[in-house]
Amino acid sequence: MAQLDVLVKSDLMKGVAIGLGVAVLVPAAAIALAPVLRPVARGAVKAGVLAYEKTREAVAEIGEVVDDLVAEVQDELQDKKEVREAEDEMREMAAKAAQAVEAALNGDKSA
Repeated sequence: MAQLDVLVKSDLMKGVAIGLGVAVLVPAAAIALAPVLRPVARGAVKAGVLAYEKTREAVAEIGEVVDDLVAEVQDELQDKKEVREAEDEMREMAAKAAQAVEAALNGDKSA
């Protein structure tokens, strides 16, 4: 009998009793709370899906803005390249014209 008293009062038995109590009460509490927890869980999932969709839309808009910026910069760089090429061509034409004028003037002086 003394051993039974020691066993009942031991920490091991208290732990086993608590574990059994939790094992019985948690499923019962889950069943009792299911009607309340289901709408809460649905609301949380719904909020998560909406947040995901809004984030996806925002990222798509940012991507469009970046694409537009890249296209504008590429156009600007192309325009600058064309201007540089035109300036180079005009310099070459001016140099050829100057040579032609110089040759004409030198030809007139030698005659």
